[in-house]
This record gives sequence, structure tokens and C-alpha cells, in this order.
Amino acid sequence: METPDGTGATDVASVTQELHTYLSGHLGRELGQDEDYFALGLVNSLFAIELVNFVEQRYGVEVTVDDLDLDHFRTLGRLRDFVLVKTAGRGAAA
Repeated sequence: METPDGTGATDVASVTQELHTYLSGHLGRELGQDEDYFALGLVNSLFAIELVNFVEQRYGVEVTVDDLDLDHFRTLGRLRDFVLVKTAGRGAAA
């Protein structure tokens, strides 16, 4: 899947903004990069599955069983870093 810049490279700012928009829209509030939305009680198990599906579909990656560590998904910053690692083989991150 191509990324917003059309090159396949994943841009840090674009990923951050996309994830922020997705999370804020679904959780009903603005989130800081290090706010743990799981600990805040904003996420249930159904949304956790939807979040994994969003990441797979949007960034064209496969989230494996080994990737399903809550630490990859609990904050915007960690989720962004996870996406960047999973897409790193497609080009340099900006």
C-alpha cells in the first residue's frame, strides 16, 4: 500500500496525524502522545481489535501474534513507532 507521499516511505508526521485523527475520533477526545488510553479506560476489547485492523488496512502490514503486545498499542507515540517499524522496509522514514 502506498503512503500519503506516494513513495511507499512512511512519514513520521503523517503517521502521527493519521493515528491521532483516528484515535481522537473513535475515543471522543484529544490525546497526547503518551496518554495511555487503555489505562484511562477509553478502550474496550472490541476497539482494540478495530485498532489492529485499522493499522493493518491503512498501512498494509500484517500484525502477527507476536506483535500483539499491549505496549505497541497503548499510546499514540508507541503505536506510531510500531507502524514505522512495520513499514520500515518500504523506504526511509522522514
